[in-house]
Amino acid sequence: MDDMPPTTPDKLDAWLQVTHTPGIGNRYFKRLIERFQTAEAILAASPDELASLSIPQTAIEQLCNANRQRIESTLEWLDQPGHQAVTLNDPDYPPLLREIDDPPAILYLIGNRELLMQPQLAVVGSRNPTQSGRENAREFARFLAGSGLTICSGLALGIDTEAHQGAISAGHTLAVMGTGPDRIYPAKNRELAHQIASEHLLITEFPPGTPAKAENFPRRNRIISGLSLGVLVVEATLQSGSLITARLAAEQGREVFAIPGSIHNPQSKGCHTLIRQGAKLVESAQDIGIELGPLAGLLEPLTEQTQPATPQLQRQTDPDYQRLEEALGYDPVSVDELITRTGLTPEAVSSMLLLLELEGHVSSAPGGYYSRVLTASRPSGRESK
Repeated sequence: MDDMPPTTPDKLDAWLQVTHTPGIGNRYFKRLIERFQTAEAILAASPDELASLSIPQTAIEQLCNANRQRIESTLEWLDQPGHQAVTLNDPDYPPLLREIDDPPAILYLIGNRELLMQPQLAVVGSRNPTQSGRENAREFARFLAGSGLTICSGLALGIDTEAHQGAISAGHTLAVMGTGPDRIYPAKNRELAHQIASEHLLITEFPPGTPAKAENFPRRNRIISGLSLGVLVVEATLQSGSLITARLAAEQGREVFAIPGSIHNPQSKGCHTLIRQGAKLVESAQDIGIELGPLAGLLEPLTEQTQPATPQLQRQTDPDYQRLEEALGYDPVSVDELITRTGLTPEAVSSMLLLLELEGHVSSAPGGYYSRVLTASRPSGRESK
C-alpha cells in the first residue's frame, strides 16, 4: 500500500462512496483496502468476496447506494482553495497513524499538508486548568516547537488552546478536530482555528457538514495520539478525556508523559494516576527531548544552555519582600494565608503582589489566589535543582 500513487480526483469519488456507506467503519475499511488495494476494486468486488472478510450484510447491500448528495457536498468543499484530502493509501498519509488498529480512511485538511509528515508531540489536558497548568502547557509547547517538534492537540479550550498558542509562537502546530472541517468547535476558538488553518494545519476524519457530537471526540483522541511520537498530559482530573488519549497512546506504543502537581489539586490527580501506571514524570521540556529526540531526528539538542530561563522573584533588599517570597509557593495560596504566613498588613501584601504580578513574577487566579510564575524548565509541583 505504501507504493500506491496519490489519490486523484476521479478516484476520490470511489473512496467517498465506500467511506460514506453505513456500517463500514475504519476497521472494516482497513480490512477491505488491504485485500483489494483500491476503492474501485472494493466497489467491483462480489458480495461473496466482501462477506468473506466478515463485512456486515447490510453494509454490502448499501455499498453501491451511498448518499450521493453528501458525496457531492464533500467534493464541492474540496474544490475550494486550500482544502485537501489524504486517503489511507496516499504516500502523504502519516505513517505512524497508518499503524494504528483503525486509521481514518480519509483525512480532510486545511493548511500546510507537509506538517503531516513532521515529528509530533501531543499536548493535552483539562478544559479548566489552573493558571500554573496554562503556563506549563504554553511554555512546554513553545520550547518543544522551537526545538523542532510539531505540537499536536485537539483545539479544545484550556490546555489544548494554550499548547496551540505556545507552539505558534515558536514553531508549528496541528489541530485535530472532532467535527467536519467546516465546523469550528468550540466557537471561542474560531480565530485560533483560522490562524492554524492559514499558517499551520487543521485535520479531521469527519466529512464536511459533521456537527459537534460527544461521541466523536474520543474518536478524535486516537488520531491525536496516533499522529504523535508521544503524549504529554499537563493537567487532568480522573474523569478527563485526556486520560483516554493517554491510554490510547500506550496501546499504540507511544510514549506517555505527565507533569506532577499538588496533591491537593484535583487537576493533578489524573497525571498522578498516569505516573503510577508507568507514564514518565517530567519536570522540564528537556526530559521529553531526551526521550523523543532520537526518535524525532530533527530536534535541536536540548541543553541547559538552551532551556528557557525561569523567572524568579526579584531578590529585594526589603525584608518584607523576602518574607513574601518565602510564603509564596508553586501552588495557589490565598491572600489571607499570605497575610498569616508573613505577618504583614493586608495593604502591604496587596501592594507587593500587585507589583510582582505586573513584573511577571507572580500570577493570580480566581478567588484571590496567587502563585509563582512557572515555565517549561520548572513545572509545578517541585523545585528545580
